[in-house]
Amino acid sequence: MVTLALTLLLLAVMVIGLTMGSSSSGLEAVRTILFKDGAGDAMQEAIIWRIRLPRVLLAALVGAALSLGGLVFQALLKNPLAEPYILGISGGAAIGAIIGIMLGLSRIPGVGITAFLGSLATLLLIIVISSGRTVLVKDALLLSGVMVNAFCSAVIMFLLSITQDSRLHNIIFWLMGDLSASMIQHVGMLAAILLPCFIVIFIHSNRMNLLLLGSDMAASMGVHVRLVTLVLLVTTSLMISVTVSQCGLIGFVGLVIPHLLRLIIGPDHRVLVPACIFGGGAYMVVCDLLARVLPAQGEMPGGVITAMIGAPLFIILLRRSKQ
Repeated sequence: MVTLALTLLLLAVMVIGLTMGSSSSGLEAVRTILFKDGAGDAMQEAIIWRIRLPRVLLAALVGAALSLGGLVFQALLKNPLAEPYILGISGGAAIGAIIGIMLGLSRIPGVGITAFLGSLATLLLIIVISSGRTVLVKDALLLSGVMVNAFCSAVIMFLLSITQDSRLHNIIFWLMGDLSASMIQHVGMLAAILLPCFIVIFIHSNRMNLLLLGSDMAASMGVHVRLVTLVLLVTTSLMISVTVSQCGLIGFVGLVIPHLLRLIIGPDHRVLVPACIFGGGAYMVVCDLLARVLPAQGEMPGGVITAMIGAPLFIILLRRSKQ
């Protein structure tokens, strides 16, 4: 029931996203253009098919991936503050993506591959720093991630400082979470990578429930803890890296949506996984819509909106965790 409601919510905000922009289109005009029910305006057709539809689909995919990534990290670390952006996984992927851009590689798969390698390198670094023997240590991993995230930010600034070409402004805008450069071909390739990742995580949803009981308890119930942890970490890193390679750094989506949904529907990951996919997609579509319509002229990066909402929530959760 919850999944159905979130699916309808996602469809509703996607329709709203198609109707709003610098030149507004009515619902009837959008329906006519999408379903070819009549002769539509050529300019409106171009705007909806080539600009708004790819952007709305991209926002839905990005929101779903980031939300699901946050859910996985929170389950593995048993910490509601865990999130790919805060842990530095997104920062590592951004470093790899910038290197790929500077080398002149194509967005997908070239920059996607370098971003994936960057996220894996960051993940391995965090694990090595935080733990000598065990795979995951709750507080140590979170603190290590925060430190690595700060280091990644410094490396990103260094790379930008030595980049002296016309792409510098585009890279800076992209780093703040840019969904404006969406093309339907890129959206299709992104979906081809993300959808199998969604399926893999859903298959492991009950195992995540068991991991919340503790590693020893999960192992006694037949869960191969190290293998499941490795599969989930690599799958999540792949999701985050291809998302970063496509639209830059967008933070706190993986913090806001899993936390809110867990409060509403409980801790069962068999329900939370699909809920995060549709709820996160709807949330990102709304944030991108606000980024488009709030400025009087032009638009702001979508990552600005998500940070303005997510950062205060992170502070509130941090204070509660200390009480």
